[in-house]
Amino acid sequence: MPLALLALAIGAFGIGTTEFVIMGLLPEVAADFQVSIPTAGFLVTGYALGVVLGAPLMTVLGTRVTRKRMLMLLMGLFVVGNLVSAVAPVFGVMVAGRVIASLAHGAFFGIGSVVAADLVAPQKKAGAIATMFTGLTVANVVGVPLGTYIGQSVGWRTTFFVVAALGVIGLLGVARLVPEQPRPEDIRIRHELAAFRNAQVLLAMAMTVLGFGGVFAAITYITPMMTEIAGYSASSVTWLLVLFGLGMVSGNLLGGKFADRHLMPMLYVSLGALAVVLSLFTLTAHNKIAAAVTIVLIGGLGFATVPPLQKRVLDQAAGAPTLASAVNIGAFNLGNALSAWLGGLAIAAGLGYTAPSWVGAALAASALVLAVVSSALERRSTASRGRLVDHHSAEPVATSAPQR
Repeated sequence: MPLALLALAIGAFGIGTTEFVIMGLLPEVAADFQVSIPTAGFLVTGYALGVVLGAPLMTVLGTRVTRKRMLMLLMGLFVVGNLVSAVAPVFGVMVAGRVIASLAHGAFFGIGSVVAADLVAPQKKAGAIATMFTGLTVANVVGVPLGTYIGQSVGWRTTFFVVAALGVIGLLGVARLVPEQPRPEDIRIRHELAAFRNAQVLLAMAMTVLGFGGVFAAITYITPMMTEIAGYSASSVTWLLVLFGLGMVSGNLLGGKFADRHLMPMLYVSLGALAVVLSLFTLTAHNKIAAAVTIVLIGGLGFATVPPLQKRVLDQAAGAPTLASAVNIGAFNLGNALSAWLGGLAIAAGLGYTAPSWVGAALAASALVLAVVSSALERRSTASRGRLVDHHSAEPVATSAPQR
């Protein structure tokens, strides 16, 4: 794998850290700004919405510059957003800083996926995408726990200064290691938007929303589930999330490896197994050891879908992949927000803290159904093209009448 993928992974590590570390620092931030925990939760919601809106917006703006330069600009925006959060004098400025940082998220992963895929041979594209996303998964194992510890020990503002420094390292890495590629002259916004008329692109994005949403339906409420149902102490949730992160790392790498060989079968297996494991979580959540094992499996199976889904979008939008790739990153965050809301509704309805796992299982199963439908449509389209070719090849060739 090219060394340039390391620079992309470092940027992904910083972005992953800033996205998730706020969840462990909400009490400290809320106390500092004298707001309630639910109000502080806007720092999470605002970031997610910023990703969804920023992915297409920043990608469209980036069509006028080379991909390398756009990646550098995005990392610069990420640094500015985290610095604004670190020095925010009031809560509103803190929210603004989070939104600024989030605008870089979707476009960085979207454009970065295209760059990563272009750096390697066709049979290694999913592996290259997985390598970049390793930075995001490792962030949940190292960056988020460390950032939470620093924030609780020294102050939450220090955490955001550290994350900004990670962004600077990522920016320098992109500048130094990512090769300069000429801006494709045929990129037009109308051309990029045309990819969304492809039913396969839309199906892949719907799979992203539902499949990854299944993961976050359960994980969003992991703290009350583990403390109230499994019997863990609140302090144990940190290492349980580390286990989840380890599962994400392994699942991401395996997903990238096998998606390059058998993409759709990989999706069938990972989505089907994810639906089963999430269903079982309603039972295993009552036992400490079984719950810990299940959390690892959820992280692994959930992130095993990421490289194949991202590559699926790139393959189906091959003529104009940049915008579609970035929007698909926004789809991951849309799935997170949707599933967290549905899981909350299940708890509010009095179904208990394990109810979000049933929601997640239903979402993952729905994504599996869409994968089967997508594959069936693709086979039908291929067969139709084959029959058309056979028909044309079977037509008699007209010959001129012999001269008398």
